[in-house]
Amino acid sequence: MPHLSRRDALRLAAGVALGSTLPLAGCGRGDTAAATATAQPVDSSPATGTISVWAAQGDADVLAKVIKPFEKANPDVEVTFTLIPNGEYYTKLQAAIAAGKGPDVAQFFPESQAQFLDTSTLKPVPDGLVEPDAFFKSLWAAGVVDDVAYTVPWYAYTYALVYRADLAEKAGVTAPATWEAMTPFLKALQGAGAGHGLGADIGWDIFNGQDVAMYAWQAGGSLLSSAGKWTLDTPAMADALKYNASFFTEGTADTAGPTFLDAQPYFVSGKTAAMITGPWVIGQLDTAAKKDGWTASHVATAPLPAGSSGSVSFSAGGTWGVLADSDNADASWKLIRHLALPSTQVAQYKAYSSLPAVISAWDDSAIKDQPLLDAFFTQLKNTRAFPQVATWQQVATRIGKETEAVAKGRESAAKAAANIQAYAESIGTGSE
Repeated sequence: MPHLSRRDALRLAAGVALGSTLPLAGCGRGDTAAATATAQPVDSSPATGTISVWAAQGDADVLAKVIKPFEKANPDVEVTFTLIPNGEYYTKLQAAIAAGKGPDVAQFFPESQAQFLDTSTLKPVPDGLVEPDAFFKSLWAAGVVDDVAYTVPWYAYTYALVYRADLAEKAGVTAPATWEAMTPFLKALQGAGAGHGLGADIGWDIFNGQDVAMYAWQAGGSLLSSAGKWTLDTPAMADALKYNASFFTEGTADTAGPTFLDAQPYFVSGKTAAMITGPWVIGQLDTAAKKDGWTASHVATAPLPAGSSGSVSFSAGGTWGVLADSDNADASWKLIRHLALPSTQVAQYKAYSSLPAVISAWDDSAIKDQPLLDAFFTQLKNTRAFPQVATWQQVATRIGKETEAVAKGRESAAKAAANIQAYAESIGTGSE
């Protein structure tokens, strides 16, 4: 699997958050009735004209190859690609949209696309273009505002538990199914020779914030109420902060490392024996070990341990939308419909290891015969979308900072939760 591309996508989200949300053309949520009225069906006639596509470098690098069947079936269409470095993508896209010079089709990231979900920026997904139930539920939900869908999922990922199967076998333990079983499991891996049981994230940034939000869901939290109000100063958030801190206070993780780039070398060498991470890691461990087949004989995966409300992770990946001012929307939607086909998403997986957002594509032998991906498939069926509000990334970053204070014993979980709530209320949701 490709190196860093999905984490880079999350880094992109962090960059947008820390730089604050840039203004887009128009402002405020579009009128739902008007949005629904514009979502006209797309017919099956051939696509024609030019379709300009902007995407972030990474998974989109192989698109010119992947869409060849579309071009063959639509000989009178020309698709042009502009690939932009991850760290610059949203900034350049937002600037182009504000100037009225954006592409027809743009890639988005479901974990950080909220500021674009408006009729002033994107056209609603046409009626019947795709079947919403064909996708992992939370990935589709990430593109929906006021019952109007603005994006179509393209590829998917989530977090699961990746651990050293050889050390677990030596210790005589199996993957933990609950929070309560996590510390004994990690300590058993240490007893089998690992330096620390868990290679925990110590960036204390948006990624820690996303982790703790995930734990809050597992503990029964909601982050945002049905009325659109922040619900972060809750027992569930405090429990999530305590759970995350327990890795450090119980001695199964180290506040000194590994850093993100050290995570895989630590895991391979035995300095750590487990990671809560994404599926891209699976394809990188043989390289880190400098030995083909190392992963198959040393690694196992499992869904995340369950809190009181179950095993829940977050959904992430890539999506597509058609800009509101596109002058070739019909052909653009036909391209997106092609990108959402199971066969196309399997082709994308074969070309770049991008895991499908369409559930049925996982039945293809190219994916189904990869046992280490099973846990991610199971977990993707138990995911939620982060709050689809413009300020979520800023709030997640603040959660990450408070996470450090709790993990290092400088602050109680209750005080940290109160601080997070106060900060979130001070910046609102971006829709006030």
